[in-house]
Amino acid sequence: MPRPLWSGAISFGLVTIPVKLMSATEDRSVRFHQVHTEDLGRVRVRKYCEAEDREVSAAEIGKGYEVSKDTLVAVTDEELERMPLPTAKAIEIVAFVPAASIDPVRLSGDSYFLQYDGQVAAKPYVLIARALARNTKVAVAKLAWHGRERLVLLRVRDGALIAHVLKWDDEVRDPSELAPKDAKVTDSEIDEALQLIDSMTTDDISGYQDEYRKTLEAVLEAKAEGRQPPKPAEAAEEPGGKVVDLMAALQESVRKAQAARGEDAGDAEVHAMPTAKKKTARKTAGKAPVKKTAKKSAAAKKPARGQRGA
Repeated sequence: MPRPLWSGAISFGLVTIPVKLMSATEDRSVRFHQVHTEDLGRVRVRKYCEAEDREVSAAEIGKGYEVSKDTLVAVTDEELERMPLPTAKAIEIVAFVPAASIDPVRLSGDSYFLQYDGQVAAKPYVLIARALARNTKVAVAKLAWHGRERLVLLRVRDGALIAHVLKWDDEVRDPSELAPKDAKVTDSEIDEALQLIDSMTTDDISGYQDEYRKTLEAVLEAKAEGRQPPKPAEAAEEPGGKVVDLMAALQESVRKAQAARGEDAGDAEVHAMPTAKKKTARKTAGKAPVKKTAKKSAAAKKPARGQRGA
């Protein structure tokens, strides 16, 4: 486990549980340095003071809040730590809510494990962990950390408490203007979409991997060893804005999903919808040729019916 990032206590009514906060995730992304392309020399970012026009060290850099244009107020770390907040050294549980009521958009992506701090904290830690594990509720708490108060969600994972940082209400934008207003779908299309959801439902997503990172690491390894990077796979054909029959596309998707699970779903085809381009072509050809072709086709079919009747 990584080193603790914060230490304090969970405040649960009159129960206090000393805990340590540590990161629950790690960033495995491949990172690059900025370099001069001609000689691969590292490009550094230097910090300059505008007033003195000179480079300053990290020890000389502090925090400043812009009250108005050209007016800054200096704020020290000590002043931030002495702020009169009840959550400065405590994770104060303020409510318990159904887990399904938390909108995933409020999850910031930062997750932390809570480790009990000392033997005296073991029993109340296990108590709240098992209580949460026995119902569908999660705890919502406040925590002051890194110069701001945060809202966190507490839940249980494999017997350990884990905290997920939440966005405040005013940090989530209103998406109402983004939804299409005029698009219409039928009940049959919705039913088919539900069938597709059922056919793709799983209880385990642990098998998915970051294929981009794996491929990038293979490219970098080849370049470091002086070998040619792996050849790119043939890209799948892009949709290119084609209009397709939505119901047929849903049915084909269901068939493929069921086939991937070894289920026999029968055959299905996706048909392209008529486009403006095709209508224009018919107008250009004129009505007379279309009628002649139709008559000729009908005449050709009559003998065939007569033959079948004989």
